[in-house]
Amino acid sequence: MKQRVITAVVALAIFIPILILGGGWIDTAGAILALIALSEVYIMRKRIILSPDFLIAALGVLVVVLPNSFFRWLPPFLGRIDLIYVAVALLLFLTVTTKNRTTFDDIGVSVLSFFYIGTGFHYLISVRNNAGLDTLMFALLIVWLTDTGAYMIGRKLGRHKLWPAISPNKTIEGSIGGIVLALITAAIYLMFLPQYYTFWPMMGIALCLSVIGQIGDLIESALKRFYGVKDSGKILPGHGGILDRFDSLLLVLPMLHLFGIV
Repeated sequence: MKQRVITAVVALAIFIPILILGGGWIDTAGAILALIALSEVYIMRKRIILSPDFLIAALGVLVVVLPNSFFRWLPPFLGRIDLIYVAVALLLFLTVTTKNRTTFDDIGVSVLSFFYIGTGFHYLISVRNNAGLDTLMFALLIVWLTDTGAYMIGRKLGRHKLWPAISPNKTIEGSIGGIVLALITAAIYLMFLPQYYTFWPMMGIALCLSVIGQIGDLIESALKRFYGVKDSGKILPGHGGILDRFDSLLLVLPMLHLFGIV
Protein backbone atom coordinates (compact mmCIF):
# COMPACT_ATOMS: atom_id res chain seq x y z
CA MET A 1 0.00 0.00 0.00
CA LYS A 2 2.84 2.40 0.85
CA GLN A 3 4.42 1.86 -2.60
CA ARG A 4 1.02 2.36 -4.22
CA VAL A 5 0.51 5.70 -2.45
CA ILE A 6 4.02 6.94 -3.26
CA THR A 7 3.59 6.07 -6.95
CA ALA A 8 0.20 7.81 -7.07
CA VAL A 9 1.58 10.98 -5.48
CA VAL A 10 4.58 11.13 -7.84
CA ALA A 11 2.45 10.35 -10.91
CA LEU A 12 -0.11 13.03 -10.05
CA ALA A 13 2.67 15.55 -9.32
CA ILE A 14 3.84 15.02 -12.91
CA PHE A 15 0.47 14.53 -14.63
CA ILE A 16 -1.60 17.35 -13.10
CA PRO A 17 0.79 20.18 -14.13
CA ILE A 18 0.83 18.77 -17.68
CA LEU A 19 -2.97 18.81 -17.74
CA ILE A 20 -2.99 22.40 -16.50
CA LEU A 21 -0.42 23.57 -19.06
CA GLY A 22 -2.07 21.78 -21.99
CA GLY A 23 -0.88 22.65 -25.50
CA GLY A 24 2.38 21.02 -26.55
CA TRP A 25 2.85 19.53 -23.08
CA ILE A 26 -0.26 17.36 -23.32
CA ASP A 27 0.52 16.58 -26.99
CA THR A 28 3.92 15.20 -25.98
CA ALA A 29 2.58 13.38 -22.92
CA GLY A 30 -0.23 11.75 -24.93
CA ALA A 31 2.23 10.52 -27.57
CA ILE A 32 4.64 9.10 -24.96
CA LEU A 33 1.86 7.40 -23.00
CA ALA A 34 0.48 5.86 -26.20
CA LEU A 35 3.87 4.45 -27.15
CA ILE A 36 4.34 2.97 -23.67
CA ALA A 37 0.85 1.45 -23.75
CA LEU A 38 1.54 -0.08 -27.18
CA SER A 39 4.80 -1.55 -25.89
CA GLU A 40 2.85 -3.13 -22.99
CA VAL A 41 0.63 -4.95 -25.48
CA TYR A 42 3.73 -6.30 -27.23
CA ILE A 43 5.30 -7.38 -23.94
CA MET A 44 2.09 -9.17 -22.88
CA ARG A 45 2.14 -10.94 -26.24
CA LYS A 46 5.83 -11.82 -25.70
CA ARG A 47 6.75 -9.96 -28.86
CA ILE A 48 10.11 -8.23 -29.25
CA ILE A 49 10.15 -4.49 -28.62
CA LEU A 50 11.95 -2.53 -31.35
CA SER A 51 11.17 -5.25 -33.86
CA PRO A 52 10.08 -4.05 -37.34
CA ASP A 53 6.41 -4.67 -36.60
CA PHE A 54 6.58 -2.70 -33.34
CA LEU A 55 8.36 0.22 -34.99
CA ILE A 56 5.73 0.41 -37.74
CA ALA A 57 2.90 0.06 -35.20
CA ALA A 58 4.54 2.83 -33.15
CA LEU A 59 4.43 5.12 -36.19
CA GLY A 60 0.79 4.10 -36.65
CA VAL A 61 -0.13 4.97 -33.07
CA LEU A 62 1.58 8.36 -33.38
CA VAL A 63 -0.37 9.11 -36.57
CA VAL A 64 -3.61 8.32 -34.73
CA VAL A 65 -2.80 10.07 -31.45
CA LEU A 66 -1.27 13.37 -32.57
CA PRO A 67 -3.58 16.36 -33.17
CA ASN A 68 -4.46 17.61 -36.64
CA SER A 69 -2.00 20.51 -36.37
CA PHE A 70 0.88 18.04 -36.71
CA PHE A 71 -0.24 17.12 -40.23
CA ARG A 72 -0.54 20.57 -41.78
CA TRP A 73 2.74 20.01 -43.60
CA LEU A 74 1.20 17.19 -45.64
CA PRO A 75 0.26 17.89 -49.29
CA PRO A 76 -3.51 18.36 -49.84
CA PHE A 77 -3.96 14.90 -51.38
CA LEU A 78 -2.43 13.11 -48.37
CA GLY A 79 -4.25 12.92 -45.06
CA ARG A 80 -4.18 11.08 -41.73
CA ILE A 81 -6.16 8.12 -43.09
CA ASP A 82 -3.64 7.73 -45.92
CA LEU A 83 -0.75 7.58 -43.43
CA ILE A 84 -2.61 5.00 -41.36
CA TYR A 85 -3.15 2.92 -44.49
CA VAL A 86 0.57 3.12 -45.28
CA ALA A 87 1.34 1.80 -41.76
CA VAL A 88 -1.15 -1.06 -42.21
CA ALA A 89 0.27 -1.90 -45.64
CA LEU A 90 3.82 -1.97 -44.28
CA LEU A 91 2.73 -4.26 -41.45
CA LEU A 92 1.04 -6.59 -43.92
CA PHE A 93 4.18 -6.64 -46.08
CA LEU A 94 6.06 -8.05 -43.08
CA THR A 95 4.15 -11.31 -43.51
CA VAL A 96 6.04 -11.66 -46.80
CA THR A 97 9.48 -10.42 -45.73
CA THR A 98 9.47 -12.58 -42.57
CA LYS A 99 8.06 -15.62 -44.40
CA ASN A 100 5.05 -15.64 -42.06
CA ARG A 101 7.10 -15.53 -38.85
CA THR A 102 5.07 -12.36 -38.41
CA THR A 103 1.59 -13.63 -39.18
CA PHE A 104 -1.61 -12.04 -40.38
CA ASP A 105 -2.99 -12.55 -36.86
CA ASP A 106 0.00 -10.67 -35.41
CA ILE A 107 -0.65 -7.78 -37.77
CA GLY A 108 -4.34 -7.77 -36.83
CA VAL A 109 -3.48 -7.38 -33.14
CA SER A 110 -0.98 -4.62 -33.91
CA VAL A 111 -3.44 -2.63 -36.02
CA LEU A 112 -6.26 -3.01 -33.48
CA SER A 113 -3.87 -1.99 -30.70
CA PHE A 114 -2.65 1.18 -32.34
CA PHE A 115 -6.20 2.22 -33.29
CA TYR A 116 -7.59 1.51 -29.80
CA ILE A 117 -4.72 3.08 -27.88
CA GLY A 118 -4.13 5.92 -30.32
CA THR A 119 -7.78 6.98 -30.41
CA GLY A 120 -8.02 7.05 -26.62
CA PHE A 121 -4.94 9.22 -26.17
CA HIS A 122 -5.87 11.37 -29.17
CA TYR A 123 -9.00 12.40 -27.32
CA LEU A 124 -7.05 12.97 -24.10
CA ILE A 125 -5.23 15.66 -26.08
CA SER A 126 -8.31 16.88 -27.95
CA VAL A 127 -10.54 17.22 -24.87
CA ARG A 128 -7.88 19.17 -22.98
CA ASN A 129 -6.91 21.52 -25.79
CA ASN A 130 -10.31 22.00 -27.44
CA ALA A 131 -12.97 21.51 -24.75
CA GLY A 132 -10.86 22.75 -21.85
CA LEU A 133 -9.38 21.56 -18.58
CA ASP A 134 -12.73 21.68 -16.75
CA THR A 135 -14.31 19.26 -19.24
CA LEU A 136 -11.37 16.89 -19.05
CA MET A 137 -11.48 16.97 -15.24
CA PHE A 138 -15.22 16.21 -15.41
CA ALA A 139 -14.45 12.99 -17.31
CA LEU A 140 -11.45 12.12 -15.14
CA LEU A 141 -13.42 12.56 -11.91
CA ILE A 142 -16.22 10.33 -13.17
CA VAL A 143 -13.75 7.57 -14.03
CA TRP A 144 -11.74 7.93 -10.80
CA LEU A 145 -14.81 8.11 -8.54
CA THR A 146 -16.48 5.18 -10.31
CA ASP A 147 -13.35 3.11 -9.70
CA THR A 148 -13.03 4.27 -6.08
CA GLY A 149 -16.72 3.72 -5.31
CA ALA A 150 -16.75 0.28 -6.94
CA TYR A 151 -13.72 -0.76 -4.85
CA MET A 152 -15.00 0.61 -1.53
CA ILE A 153 -18.62 -0.49 -1.84
CA GLY A 154 -17.59 -3.81 -3.36
CA ARG A 155 -15.35 -4.59 -0.39
CA LYS A 156 -18.03 -3.70 2.16
CA LEU A 157 -21.25 -4.83 0.52
CA GLY A 158 -20.26 -6.91 -2.50
CA ARG A 159 -22.06 -10.25 -2.65
CA HIS A 160 -22.92 -10.90 -6.29
CA LYS A 161 -20.14 -11.25 -8.86
CA LEU A 162 -20.32 -8.89 -11.81
CA TRP A 163 -18.37 -10.98 -14.35
CA PRO A 164 -16.37 -13.68 -12.55
CA ALA A 165 -14.98 -15.29 -15.71
CA ILE A 166 -13.18 -12.04 -16.54
CA SER A 167 -12.70 -10.19 -13.24
CA PRO A 168 -13.58 -12.33 -10.18
CA ASN A 169 -13.22 -9.50 -7.65
CA LYS A 170 -15.74 -7.11 -9.21
CA THR A 171 -19.29 -7.19 -7.85
CA ILE A 172 -22.65 -5.86 -8.97
CA GLU A 173 -22.99 -3.96 -5.69
CA GLY A 174 -19.59 -2.35 -6.25
CA SER A 175 -20.49 -1.41 -9.81
CA ILE A 176 -23.70 0.29 -8.71
CA GLY A 177 -21.90 1.98 -5.81
CA GLY A 178 -19.29 3.35 -8.21
CA ILE A 179 -21.99 4.76 -10.49
CA VAL A 180 -23.81 6.40 -7.56
CA LEU A 181 -20.62 8.02 -6.21
CA ALA A 182 -19.71 9.25 -9.71
CA LEU A 183 -23.17 10.78 -10.19
CA ILE A 184 -23.08 12.54 -6.82
CA THR A 185 -19.67 13.96 -7.69
CA ALA A 186 -20.83 14.98 -11.17
CA ALA A 187 -23.85 16.79 -9.73
CA ILE A 188 -21.69 18.80 -7.31
CA TYR A 189 -19.13 19.53 -10.05
CA LEU A 190 -21.80 20.78 -12.46
CA MET A 191 -23.18 23.20 -9.88
CA PHE A 192 -19.85 25.02 -9.81
CA LEU A 193 -18.53 24.32 -13.32
CA PRO A 194 -21.39 23.98 -15.85
CA GLN A 195 -20.49 22.08 -18.97
CA TYR A 196 -21.46 22.02 -22.65
CA TYR A 197 -25.07 20.98 -22.04
CA THR A 198 -27.49 21.87 -19.25
CA PHE A 199 -27.51 20.00 -15.94
CA TRP A 200 -29.70 16.97 -16.68
CA PRO A 201 -28.27 16.10 -20.10
CA MET A 202 -24.79 16.28 -18.54
CA MET A 203 -25.94 13.99 -15.72
CA GLY A 204 -27.16 11.52 -18.36
CA ILE A 205 -23.75 11.73 -20.02
CA ALA A 206 -22.08 11.21 -16.62
CA LEU A 207 -24.12 8.02 -16.16
CA CYS A 208 -23.07 6.78 -19.61
CA LEU A 209 -19.41 7.60 -18.96
CA SER A 210 -19.47 5.77 -15.61
CA VAL A 211 -20.88 2.62 -17.24
CA ILE A 212 -18.56 2.86 -20.26
CA GLY A 213 -15.57 3.35 -17.95
CA GLN A 214 -16.38 0.08 -16.20
CA ILE A 215 -16.66 -1.65 -19.57
CA GLY A 216 -13.19 -0.33 -20.43
CA ASP A 217 -11.90 -1.78 -17.18
CA LEU A 218 -13.43 -5.16 -18.00
CA ILE A 219 -11.88 -5.10 -21.49
CA GLU A 220 -8.46 -4.60 -19.92
CA SER A 221 -9.16 -7.44 -17.47
CA ALA A 222 -10.11 -9.72 -20.38
CA LEU A 223 -6.92 -8.76 -22.22
CA LYS A 224 -4.72 -9.55 -19.22
CA ARG A 225 -6.54 -12.81 -18.52
CA PHE A 226 -6.08 -13.87 -22.14
CA TYR A 227 -2.33 -13.26 -21.98
CA GLY A 228 -2.02 -14.67 -18.46
CA VAL A 229 -0.58 -11.58 -16.77
CA LYS A 230 -1.55 -9.75 -13.57
CA ASP A 231 -0.66 -6.25 -14.80
CA SER A 232 -0.14 -4.78 -18.25
CA GLY A 233 3.27 -3.44 -17.19
CA LYS A 234 5.52 -2.41 -14.32
CA ILE A 235 6.18 1.25 -15.04
CA LEU A 236 3.93 2.32 -12.12
CA PRO A 237 4.98 0.29 -9.06
CA GLY A 238 1.94 -0.82 -7.11
CA HIS A 239 -0.39 0.19 -9.96
CA GLY A 240 0.88 -1.82 -12.93
CA GLY A 241 1.22 -0.30 -16.38
CA ILE A 242 -0.16 2.59 -18.39
CA LEU A 243 -2.96 0.41 -19.76
CA ASP A 244 -3.93 -0.52 -16.20
CA ARG A 245 -4.37 3.17 -15.31
CA PHE A 246 -5.90 4.42 -18.57
CA ASP A 247 -8.09 1.43 -19.50
CA SER A 248 -11.37 3.21 -18.70
CA LEU A 249 -10.31 6.52 -20.23
CA LEU A 250 -9.44 4.89 -23.56
CA LEU A 251 -13.19 4.34 -24.03
CA VAL A 252 -14.58 7.26 -22.04
CA LEU A 253 -12.72 10.15 -23.70
CA PRO A 254 -13.76 9.30 -27.30
CA MET A 255 -17.37 9.24 -26.03
CA LEU A 256 -17.14 12.98 -25.37
CA HIS A 257 -16.63 13.41 -29.11
CA LEU A 258 -19.64 11.19 -29.91
CA PHE A 259 -21.75 13.25 -27.48
CA GLY A 260 -20.75 16.39 -29.37
CA ILE A 261 -18.78 17.95 -26.51
CA VAL A 262 -15.45 18.02 -28.35
